[in-house]
Amino acid sequence: MALTLTALAAPAQGQSRTASPAAERAALPAGDGWAAESGSTTGGRDATADHVYTVTTWAEFRAALSAAEDNPSVIRVKGTLDALSDSVGNPLTCKDYEAKGYSFEQYLADYDPAVWGYDEEVSGEQEDLRAASAKLQGAQVKVNVPANTTIVGVGRNARILGGSLQVRDVDNVIIRNLTFEDAFNCFPQWDPTDGAYGEWNSEYDNLVLYGSTHVWVDHNTFTDGRHPDSEQPYYFGRLYQQHDGELDVVRGADLVTVSWNVFKEHDKTILIGNSDSLTAVDRGKLRVTLHHNQFKNLKERAPRVRFGQVDAYNNHYVVQKSGYGYSFGIGFESKLVAEKNAFTVPKGVGLGQILKKWSDAPVTTSGNVVNGKPVDLLAVHNAEIPEETLRPDAGWTPVLRASVDNPRAVPGLVDGGAGAGKLH
Repeated sequence: MALTLTALAAPAQGQSRTASPAAERAALPAGDGWAAESGSTTGGRDATADHVYTVTTWAEFRAALSAAEDNPSVIRVKGTLDALSDSVGNPLTCKDYEAKGYSFEQYLADYDPAVWGYDEEVSGEQEDLRAASAKLQGAQVKVNVPANTTIVGVGRNARILGGSLQVRDVDNVIIRNLTFEDAFNCFPQWDPTDGAYGEWNSEYDNLVLYGSTHVWVDHNTFTDGRHPDSEQPYYFGRLYQQHDGELDVVRGADLVTVSWNVFKEHDKTILIGNSDSLTAVDRGKLRVTLHHNQFKNLKERAPRVRFGQVDAYNNHYVVQKSGYGYSFGIGFESKLVAEKNAFTVPKGVGLGQILKKWSDAPVTTSGNVVNGKPVDLLAVHNAEIPEETLRPDAGWTPVLRASVDNPRAVPGLVDGGAGAGKLH
């Protein structure tokens, strides 16, 4: 069934608009993080009437992205866009993407460590069919966002369910007021060589910034939602992990501001730089600001950083007692500045865990508070985990900060103002 998409005309006098004009046409304020460097981030601020769209289904959303064609465009998301739905909104299931001959039961039988072992990556017919099935799902759930675009949720309940937005090799994108829920993989891959006992690995991040510049991600909520890891089964003694990241900034992406979002109930949350080997691509890039975000009940990567000059300030970290790994991952050639953040940490969780050393790189930590009290995160980490001693001083001083709040005030400010549905 062909889909015809038309731009939404301006409302007649007396009619209410479907989204706030201020939100639709907003540009990143001057000085607000790295996305304000070397020019502004305006998204679709200058869109003409024929490039302003309201979408209510995944098919309409895909059509609007295609119609934008790098012209300044505003795409209003209304209600829930279910990525696993057909052109008229009928729901689809994982079965709809299975390549002929694929059988999960046979996959388990073929690659059981008792049969396959742990020394070689899986290969053969069922792995090929799994990869083909994943490719079919990927074509459905992944969409590319063009340059000079604003995507904004309408009202308090705009949601993208099961979708993966790819901001790839473009400039000037704004994404605001959306709930990103459950970008899950129907066909995870078993890798027996991942760690001592193997792991199930998935793709499809909720939002990927790949080689793009001037991106503002603001007032969104990221969550596993309907498929939390806690409810997933175990196969071969390992969690059947159907989620990847909530937000990835990779492959030379640069000049990004991530503000007033909620990231919650997830494992691999934010990855900045995805390989130690990409020195030619990532060195001097991956400049990201994270401020006034809530990170709640996460396992790790809030964020994990390679290469980038990352400024994380005035964020609120609500740490879970069970399953917590770390918040700040210090990776290869990273230059992380983590200042004036607030941590709410339950008893029994060592504060040295807040930092995690993946590679030798310096880090700046100052002015942070834990449960309302000042804590030197670097000193505590080095004292509690001496085998992972970190060096001080990231070697640069952030200047692109629109406003800096007292860290003791951050929990109230962030918990009350961050996330989708709280955009004024």
